Amino acid sequence: MTWDLLLTDCRAATMDGAGYGAIEDAAIAVSGDHIAWIGPRGDLPKRQAKETISLGGRWVTPGLVECHTHLVFGGDRAHEFELRLGGASYEDIAKAGGGIVSTVKATRAASEEELLESARKRLDRLMAEGVTMVEIKSGYGLDVENELKQLRVARALEEGGGITVRTTCLAAHALPPEYAGRPDDYIDLVCNEILPAVAAEGLADAVDAFSERIAFTAAQTERVFNKAKRLALPVKLHADQLSDMGGAALAARYGALSADHIEYSSADGIAAMGTSGTVAVVLPGAFYFLREKQVPPIDLLRQNKVRIAISTDCNPGSSPMLSLLAMMNMACTLFRMTPEETLAGVTRNAAAALGTGGTHGMLKNGYAADLAIWNINRPAELSYWLGHRPCAGVVRAGRWRSRSF
Repeated sequence: MTWDLLLTDCRAATMDGAGYGAIEDAAIAVSGDHIAWIGPRGDLPKRQAKETISLGGRWVTPGLVECHTHLVFGGDRAHEFELRLGGASYEDIAKAGGGIVSTVKATRAASEEELLESARKRLDRLMAEGVTMVEIKSGYGLDVENELKQLRVARALEEGGGITVRTTCLAAHALPPEYAGRPDDYIDLVCNEILPAVAAEGLADAVDAFSERIAFTAAQTERVFNKAKRLALPVKLHADQLSDMGGAALAARYGALSADHIEYSSADGIAAMGTSGTVAVVLPGAFYFLREKQVPPIDLLRQNKVRIAISTDCNPGSSPMLSLLAMMNMACTLFRMTPEETLAGVTRNAAAALGTGGTHGMLKNGYAADLAIWNINRPAELSYWLGHRPCAGVVRAGRWRSRSF
């Protein structure tokens, strides 16, 4: 049997096992779209390869996984940034008709082509940093037609784009203006029309909700989760971002793939996540941009052996962030995570948060051949620099997507 690609003279952060799972003098063989062999170069089996490339001592990691974005949207909210600098809170702006609802108006007004063009530009920035898988949520349509429109655009970003896209239906994101004062009626629409339509077209890999004082109650969220379960769709949750609404425990009770934000999650909620295996997704960009002060309970997560993933939360209102590497730095500086934890947070733990932990996020025999190649001397540099783009090449699904050496 002949390998399709053989990479030699490299150092591999496999993220399989303790720490980086580093192999100092490694070789990686690829067949088709998966890793056929990885290990010390001295143990390399004698086998032919169609293409053999020496990486000159560069580091290789799994392709980065961006596990929480709102990448498809219309317009921007730079004016709200100015309002917050003047003293308005995120909740103040939302209650005054801004926030998510303002993006809903712009997204509904945009065509699929316009949304695709703007989202592609944002996605290109993430891909330039070694991202090979991205999650994209809806939630700016808030009716059947526009939720489907957002998810179709998200799916289209995968076509010929050299990236894997996982889509999440976040119809329970905010109350649309036409349902003002009638949240239960809107949840009826989500459960009876939006989710069935999304499932019928196969447009979502998961279902999300925003459980918060300015969004939906725990009881309303449970209705959405119960419908998702009947449609055989896994769930995720925007949990405890602004207050402790019991979101972490709710997510755990439903076996959610992830609970995201979790700044205000209680000790009991974190313990429940540890038992259920629900991944904690921390979002330092939103924490920074909103000038929050309540840090996610990182020590509790560690004590309860909850896997921690990291993401940009790319969105126009609370986290206009387009650099996953910058989020790694912020997770270290703002949340006191270690460089090893942050790299795990954008590889194996992020893949687990998307339900793909059995195939992505590690350099391991049989796993997807999604590789990022770096001009660095040690893996900690990925979370050390700000504004530096050290990605020298990307292999996605066994094929070169980019290469600069």
